[in-house]
Order: sequence, then structure tokens, then C-alpha cells
Amino acid sequence: MDLSNATWRKASRSGENGGNCVELAALPGSVAVRDSKDPDGPVLLLRPAALRKAVLTTSDGR
Repeated sequence: MDLSNATWRKASRSGENGGNCVELAALPGSVAVRDSKDPDGPVLLLRPAALRKAVLTTSDGR
């Protein structure tokens, strides 16, 4: 999948210190996720519902 034109977004609270951040790009029917420190590295593609469940699960401490 060609993601060269994807618009990547990082959380506004992540700061500019290069911390442990992920970036997201909305795609038709899915969301791409990558490590902000390795923008040319691997990308995980998730359906929006799967991303939502992952975020809710990790933010809930489970």
C-alpha cells in the first residue's frame, strides 16, 4: 500500500522531545499507525473499531 501521500498526525500532547509516540493516518476504511521515531519503518493497518478498542483497552490499564 502506498502511503507516501498519507497525512500523518501525532497527538498534540506528545511534545517535540521525540518521546515514545505513534502517528496515525486516516485511510478509506482503515487507520495506519506508525512509530513517530521511525517514519520509514513498518506500518500497522487497523479498522477504526479495532483501533478504538486498542486505545480504550490500553488507556483503561488492562
